[in-house]
Amino acid sequence: MNNVVITGANRGIGLELAKHYRQLDYTVIGLCRESSEELDEIADMVISDIDVRSAESIEMVAEVLASTLINSDSGQKIDVLINNAGIFLNETLDEMNFDSIQDQMEINAIAPLRVTHAFQSMLWEGSKVAMITSRMGSVADNGSGGYYGYRASKAALNAFGKSLSIDLKPKGIAVALLHPGFVQTRMVGFNGDITPAQAATGLAQRIDELTLDNSGSFWHSNGEFLPW
Repeated sequence: MNNVVITGANRGIGLELAKHYRQLDYTVIGLCRESSEELDEIADMVISDIDVRSAESIEMVAEVLASTLINSDSGQKIDVLINNAGIFLNETLDEMNFDSIQDQMEINAIAPLRVTHAFQSMLWEGSKVAMITSRMGSVADNGSGGYYGYRASKAALNAFGKSLSIDLKPKGIAVALLHPGFVQTRMVGFNGDITPAQAATGLAQRIDELTLDNSGSFWHSNGEFLPW
């Protein structure tokens, strides 16, 4: 039995990823601030009331997971770790908010690094780590400005993920930086070009194709390589 751990699994893309991996007969472990009825029905284990900005909170989750997995049939390992939790806010020169920029840096960039670092003892040769980022973190692709915190936080996440791909490669662990597309979720007011289910299918396919040879790549969920 394979294990998948998904942060922000209670709704949107995270919930659809949980559904996808449930259909593949994975043991699904969802982490979130507040669970949902759908996630409770899908997941084998839900750990809620999680603040990804808190080192103590993440360390507690790591201890619970290690204890749970070591007593399971699948052993003490995470096969797929998906860092999906995030927030999306906007700042402009006319309406600047440095608190929201800091929040996005902590949740969108530092938290995925914190989670991966805390869970690294449960990652084994063959494990895969997916960072759900955004093409808005691409400096080369920025032609419209604004969104200072979101763009910077995703650019930072890309840098963290690239370094992780290098440092984890000797251990046989691959890392992908994945842009889901413009997805119809609450985060963007349910605007978007694709549904969360379509995004989850594309993301899961990219994770399936992830190897040590292409580790550290910045991909669109449709398979396109994105510029840094």
